Amino acid sequence: MSGHSKWANIKHKKEKSDSKKGKIFTKIGREIMVAVKQGGPDPDNNVKLYDVIAKAKANNMPNDNIKRSILKASGDADQDNFEEVIYEGYGPSGVACIVEVMTDNRNRAAADIRHAFDKCGGNLGTTGCVSFMFERKGVIIIEKKDSVDEETLMMEAIEAGAEDFSSEDEYYEIITEVSAFSGVRRILEDKKYDLMEASLQWVPGTMTTLDEENGLQMEKLIDMLEDSDDVQNVYHNWES
Repeated sequence: MSGHSKWANIKHKKEKSDSKKGKIFTKIGREIMVAVKQGGPDPDNNVKLYDVIAKAKANNMPNDNIKRSILKASGDADQDNFEEVIYEGYGPSGVACIVEVMTDNRNRAAADIRHAFDKCGGNLGTTGCVSFMFERKGVIIIEKKDSVDEETLMMEAIEAGAEDFSSEDEYYEIITEVSAFSGVRRILEDKKYDLMEASLQWVPGTMTTLDEENGLQMEKLIDMLEDSDDVQNVYHNWES
């Protein structure tokens, strides 16, 4: 089968450096706290929390950090209240962008995001301006290893409920419907597969190519957005 491998290539070309690990852990910790506030501290009874913990482990977040975030959300009623907001916009040459935000100050977040788009040749749009070009999907990435048999993994993923499977140079990509994501991930975890990534994401249906100048501007836009403490994830349909 084939599906969204171009999107996966885009995402994994931008490997997160060690210098960004602390920022990544902070953002995931924020997601954990929001999930606990919404559904409680027990991941067995809180699917959203279970999914965020899986994302944390896929990013090599230490267990102690995960536990601290859960305890903090469970016991501190006076902590900052974060809200989840989605912004949509256009990058250079009309590249479609979706920016997921978790913030305690919506005005600050909106101003920072608008500034990044304006500075990099894009513009912040209105709700719905580009989201119709994306689908919400579960994405699971498994590293290619000698111990992982491609045919076996593909059959087990399909039997678990995956809708798509693709093989890339260094990893396998499994796509699921949102409703099937948690079940597929749990089954693959139970079968002892090491998941490089497992999360719900926005997957573009069509891709856009850029010339070198606009490509550099797009890279700058992504970096500026990801450097914001309020921004959790950036999705786009640029085929680099």
